[in-house]
Amino acid sequence: MWDTIFDYGAIIIADLILSGDNALIIGMAAAGLPPELRKKAILFGMVIAAVLRVVFAVVATKLLGIPGLLFVGGLLLLYVCWSLYKDIRSHTDELAVEALEEAEDGGYQGKPKRSLKQALIAITIADVSMSLDNVLAVAAIADGDEMKLVIGLGLAIVLMAFAATLIMKLLARYPWISWLGLIVLLYVALEMLYRGITNCGTGIGPLMGLISDTACVPSGKGGGH
Repeated sequence: MWDTIFDYGAIIIADLILSGDNALIIGMAAAGLPPELRKKAILFGMVIAAVLRVVFAVVATKLLGIPGLLFVGGLLLLYVCWSLYKDIRSHTDELAVEALEEAEDGGYQGKPKRSLKQALIAITIADVSMSLDNVLAVAAIADGDEMKLVIGLGLAIVLMAFAATLIMKLLARYPWISWLGLIVLLYVALEMLYRGITNCGTGIGPLMGLISDTACVPSGKGGGH
């Protein structure tokens, strides 16, 4: 029971942190467009991010079962933690609020600084990275539980689409939420690395002969289910 509560709590925190960042990138990319194109860019950006999350979720659940890739996923998640740490230290959340408000309000009214196509390309590239981060975190926490995965990604998409500015304001006003999110993601990344090394089926330890079959950890978190 407590494992389930912790998992859903971790998913919510990860979604808050990572979905907010995704919306920030979309807002900043759209900020240099005139109002009529800005709304289209933000809408398309949200749709692209939602589609990518679904695609990555389907792929991730299959790929993480391939020997060695759980370890690689843990390393990628550690990099996400490092990036988040730098963002927190540089007070990115406060700048994010300004960028999102500029994109959503009247904001920039002059000659377009970029075309809609250029904005969408920038948004798509950022969406690929951000969506992969989000899916990796949720998939690692869900650990094969499809219900947790679906709820986690569904929540991420809803938060990103309808509460992006609110989330960034919340994170800017209460920095401890970002630090809590960093701690949760770091724990998930380290656990993912541990399983990526010691897991009997997918760990690099048994695969490379560094850990014997009798000493490896069965599938599931901590060797459980």
